[in-house]
Amino acid sequence: MKIKFYAHACFRLEGDGLSVVTDPYTPGPGASNFDPIHEPADIVIMSSATDRFHSDPSHITGDPVVVNAVEIPPEGKTVKGLHIRVFQTMESLTYDFGDRGPEANAMYTFTLDGIRVLHIGDIGNPISEEHLQALEGQVDLMFALTGGHATIALDDLDAAIRRIQPRVVIPMHYYSPKGVLNILPVEEFTRRYPPEAVTHVGSSELELSRETLPEGLHIYVLEQSR
Repeated sequence: MKIKFYAHACFRLEGDGLSVVTDPYTPGPGASNFDPIHEPADIVIMSSATDRFHSDPSHITGDPVVVNAVEIPPEGKTVKGLHIRVFQTMESLTYDFGDRGPEANAMYTFTLDGIRVLHIGDIGNPISEEHLQALEGQVDLMFALTGGHATIALDDLDAAIRRIQPRVVIPMHYYSPKGVLNILPVEEFTRRYPPEAVTHVGSSELELSRETLPEGLHIYVLEQSR
């Protein structure tokens, strides 16, 4: 499976003859400030349809099928042969969002090239016991929110990683000097783990296969490409 990091919580995954883009941001000044993607995809999955940092497929080409994870039923949904399962969550229940309250979003899972993927969306609270039980031992690759503030606290994220036991974690949704959000840098997360468990890839791209997954937890930090 080929993985490419665009920015924030947005990745491109290629495998099994499909290309999947996760949580696309609204590009440009006045929004995320990240550059447009302008690359094609077969499927776009959004953890909600209301957050400009997670739900704008307008700059993805190729006429993809756009999936709003919040609308997927409990039994999941199959799109172009890809079965997507969701876990309904909320933005932070304690963060001050100003004139609006916290909104719903969803974590989602799917399997591509034999690798079981979990994207934790924009969850703002500890992952529930019900969801932890369902995910435990069922995830190979976890895209993890590591910027704190309005998203899951790092202590709670660490606890979730210990329970879910992914073999690979790729951080996302952390501070970027190009972005507009005042959130934590990725180092606040990575320094909580042994140096030998962390690889700074030095590129926006990474290739994984079922056969080459690490035996234990390993964190790969990708470079933002947009």
